[in-house]
Amino acid sequence: MNRLGEATSPYLRQHAGNPVHWREWDADALARARERDVPILLSIGYAACHWCHVMAHESFEDAATAALMNEHFVNIKVDREERPDLDAVYMNATVAMTGHGGWPMTCFLTPEGAPFYCGTYFPNAPRHGMPSFTQVLTAIAETWRTRRTDVDAAAGAAVDALRAQAGGLPDAQVHLGPELA
Repeated sequence: MNRLGEATSPYLRQHAGNPVHWREWDADALARARERDVPILLSIGYAACHWCHVMAHESFEDAATAALMNEHFVNIKVDREERPDLDAVYMNATVAMTGHGGWPMTCFLTPEGAPFYCGTYFPNAPRHGMPSFTQVLTAIAETWRTRRTDVDAAAGAAVDALRAQAGGLPDAQVHLGPELA
């Protein structure tokens, strides 16, 4: 079930009608991934992002793509303007893994939130040397099932790099600055 209908973010509410079972970032979403023993698909974007809307239309509104996402992942949607803390951490991971960043940001995480594969926009069909989003989903799901040791090694290396660079992974809580506490 898609849980974005009650989100405070207008960007997240734009995705409330998607057939993807989107959730917001919280402890329950992480726990659900642990219970199901599946990776997290984290999509970070913002309302004015052109490519976020393109990917939403091409992939997140597509019933077959959504079914693949729902079967193999816990799907979390984040508004970078509401959660700059998450955006910063996972953008660092994306840049470290790919050499560039941008939005939409698409990260695949362990149930503990450790990134093991990141990218930005993935098209709905292979083009310009990029795989389609469904090819990425299928490959990640297969790798999760058959090469967990490799996934854990990639996630461990990413977490080590993030710790060295920015202090590690965020937890499920919202961190208020001292001016808001």
